[in-house]
Amino acid sequence: MGKNKVVITGAPGTGKTSIVKGLEDKGFHCFHEIIRDMTSKAKTEGNPMDFVSNPLVFVDDTHQFNKDLLFGRAEHYKQSLKTDELISFFDRGMPDVLAYMDFFGQSYGNEFIKACKEHRYDKIFIVPPWREIYTTDEERLETFEEAENIHSALLNTYIRFGYTPIEVPKDSISQRIAFILETVNPF
Repeated sequence: MGKNKVVITGAPGTGKTSIVKGLEDKGFHCFHEIIRDMTSKAKTEGNPMDFVSNPLVFVDDTHQFNKDLLFGRAEHYKQSLKTDELISFFDRGMPDVLAYMDFFGQSYGNEFIKACKEHRYDKIFIVPPWREIYTTDEERLETFEEAENIHSALLNTYIRFGYTPIEVPKDSISQRIAFILETVNPF
């Protein structure tokens, strides 16, 4: 039996990270989002007054920032293959990097596309924007309207790479987790 690699993705403020933390609390192996640490670092190295949206557009070398993010997620993928766990959940996958780059109008070379094609996930769950739960914080700087556009970019990117993203219903965290677990393992 192979190892299942399951991505939980979605625009900022959709409850994605809470779902991943809930899965981890249930004993599942989870790889956490690495962008928040990178975002904090970028903010401390730049002028915090400049950040009115995602800091990817304000770092000195956006290509290197995105490359580091892509390879960080590739490392998570490789680590998942070495675990004894049958299922690994990922708070975002490698195609997320390209989706954000598309959203921000940033170009990327074949190495980005190749990484996404070579590292295949088994299931993709996408958490839709939900105005009633949306909030911003020091690392989540997008407006709700930007979050909706990011959702579209994520959906389009995963479809472009041959995935069929499964939308997670707007419900409590526990019900969302139950939906994901039932869909991953319906038996």
